[in-house]
Amino acid sequence: MPKNQAAGVTPDYWDEACRHLAKRDRVMKKLIPQFGEARLQSRGDAFTTLARSIVGQQISVKAAQSVWERFVGVIGGPSTRLSPVAVLNAEPGSLRGAGLSARKTEYLGDLARHFEAGTVHVRQWQQMDDEAIIDELVAIRGIGRWTAEMFLIFHLMRPNVLPVDDLGLIKGISVNYFSGEPVSRAEAREVGEAWAPFRSVATWYIWRSLDPLPVEY
Repeated sequence: MPKNQAAGVTPDYWDEACRHLAKRDRVMKKLIPQFGEARLQSRGDAFTTLARSIVGQQISVKAAQSVWERFVGVIGGPSTRLSPVAVLNAEPGSLRGAGLSARKTEYLGDLARHFEAGTVHVRQWQQMDDEAIIDELVAIRGIGRWTAEMFLIFHLMRPNVLPVDDLGLIKGISVNYFSGEPVSRAEAREVGEAWAPFRSVATWYIWRSLDPLPVEY
């Protein structure tokens, strides 16, 4: 597990995971070589990453980026690292003026309060298991299990997350393993059993099979 979550950090288990998956799974054996040196990368700090996930809910990537830039301008901090205190001190009206809904404004405030009060144990996360971190995150308004799992994959770079509520994963499993037939969550979990202990990596390659451009959070 990389200690430094600075810009562009790549998991140190990636090559081992690729070898393991190629050996265990016929689809992965074909998929992985198609994407060369492309890797999962972690950027930003925990608070900024989660704030971005809230801002981006239910709007397009382009719209989310536009709102995010206006939001950062209102807060007055660098976009790479936001302060919970700055969010708490911001006028709700000015946040609404940046394009945030009343609900998202409330969610960002709740996120900031959790970080400021220490009810999320950021410094302990490296020692905590995935489900314990998910439990902390879903206690924050506006963060559900899917968002928490994306955070585990893209920020903490946990190797063995299988986000069965993710539509892209379900579609990718359908296309690559079931000739396009509908797939249940139970069937997705069954496919994912062969990917352990590197289910996050396999999920990333399934996403790439649908969209070659890597998503970044």
